[in-house]
Amino acid sequence: MRKQPILLLFLVSAWALIVPATYAQTDASKGDPTVTDQDIKLLRKDLRSEKKQLIAAHLKLTEAEATKFWPVYDQYSAEMAKLGDQKYALIKEYAQNFGSLTDEQAQSLTKRSLGLDEAIAQLRIKYVPIVNGVLPGTKTATFFQLERRIMGLIDLQVASQIPLVQEQN
Repeated sequence: MRKQPILLLFLVSAWALIVPATYAQTDASKGDPTVTDQDIKLLRKDLRSEKKQLIAAHLKLTEAEATKFWPVYDQYSAEMAKLGDQKYALIKEYAQNFGSLTDEQAQSLTKRSLGLDEAIAQLRIKYVPIVNGVLPGTKTATFFQLERRIMGLIDLQVASQIPLVQEQN
């Protein structure tokens, strides 16, 4: 049981590297970029794998349930990754314009960020009956509870690394 908290800590800590790395990558005046988009892509792939392991460790599926669930999970994860790509693009755009955002740019980033939050919620809503079609209700609830907890921790860690928008003087 000790392995799961360590795995979760690794997962959250690794995501914390994304935002500072993005700033390092986009600030050419401070030297060579240290992290590329390819590096971020590989990190995100590793994190998705770790997340899957964490869910598997806590979901306790029978063999028959696992056979039906994991293809659904992989499809869900792929759709969620597309939304993650959009979230990363927004963070990257913010980083590239940090300190010089116009009111219009700030408003656009805010609207698109909230739109992504809504899209993530809609994706979860879409998948509740799909997951419930292959798992009993309690395991469906457990899956979405685990998924929300993991993503919430990651989002909190990433958000804590993003500086607030600064008003231009």
